[in-house]
Amino acid sequence: MNQTKKQNPDELRSEYDFSGGVRGKHHAAYQAGTNVVLLDADVAKAFPDSSSVNRALRMLLEVAEKQAKSKRPA
Repeated sequence: MNQTKKQNPDELRSEYDFSGGVRGKHHAAYQAGTNVVLLDADVAKAFPDSSSVNRALRMLLEVAEKQAKSKRPA
């Protein structure tokens, strides 16, 4: 019989080696490329997650673009 040792799912595998890692190495680059927007409480109630906010903003952009096109002289 092949007996395998059960591993705790919260523990890393032995083949993962982070001994040469640098904490926060990419933090500045990530922060520079990320837009964080704080919503007022009443707005946050209407949008439970970032996906719903993005969807609403994309729809607003689409409407604004259509209106801008229709107002341009031919």
